[in-house]
Formats: sequence, C-alpha cells, structure tokens
Amino acid sequence: MNLNRSDQSTSHRYAKPARVDAGGSRLRLRALHVMGHGSARIARALGVRPSAIQQLVRGDAATISPRLRDAIIDLYDAWWDKRAPERTRAERGAATAARRRAIAGNWCAGAALNDDLLDTPGYRPSQGWKPATGTGVAIGTRPVPRPYRRRGA
Repeated sequence: MNLNRSDQSTSHRYAKPARVDAGGSRLRLRALHVMGHGSARIARALGVRPSAIQQLVRGDAATISPRLRDAIIDLYDAWWDKRAPERTRAERGAATAARRRAIAGNWCAGAALNDDLLDTPGYRPSQGWKPATGTGVAIGTRPVPRPYRRRGA
C-alpha cells in the first residue's frame, strides 16, 4: 500500500488532544452543585478522586483530559435537571452544603447555560444563582458508561 505524502501529514489532525479547556466542565459541575450534587457524589459517579472535582469546581484546573471531559458531559446530561437524593441525614447535609456553595459562588443552574457556547473557552453565563427544583431525583452514583474503548482493546 502506498500512502501519498498528504495522507501521512494530515492523519495527526484527527487525534484527540492531550488536554482540553476545563471551562465547560467547570460550569457543568457548578450547575450540578446548584441541584445539590456535591463534589464527593460527583466524584463517585465519575470514578475519580473528590479532590479532582474540587479543583475543577474551584477553578484551579485550566485544562483536563478529554476522557474526563467526556465523562463529565455524560454525567451532566443525566443529572442536569435532577436533584440530589436527600433520603438520609447525610444526603440532606451534603446536598445542602453543595447548594450553599453554589449560592456563595453565584453559580447558575444548567437551564441558564447556553449549550452551544458552553465549551467555548472564556464563555461566561449571563445568569447567576437562582433556586432550581429540577424534574426529579437523580438516583445512584455508579460510574457513567463510557462510549470509548480502552487502549489495546
């Protein structure tokens, strides 16, 4: 098989970047806090350390891996309009703490985010915090199934 030079030089254009802007993921995570989903609950659902989510939410991480970004998008798509469960005292406390953090940070709910601009670096929502009740309760914190294959699979 003979590849011409143009095929060889353009093949790298389609590779996923090693790191991507964290802004859209940060806004998604903050919107989940508005609904009462704290960093620990989100981290359990994503299968990552709570400190990684906390860094993103605080704005300490400027970039993240495409794999983590994709997992955050999947979780956000499932939970953006769902409240965190509050069946036990611990769940109620965690949800209240997440909402208080969202209020203190003036973070907006998912309904106020522009999905077309969300992953544009520098995007800032035009709205701040407003109470959100959602359409129901998000049950479970099992990791979100990922649509990609592991390396070597």
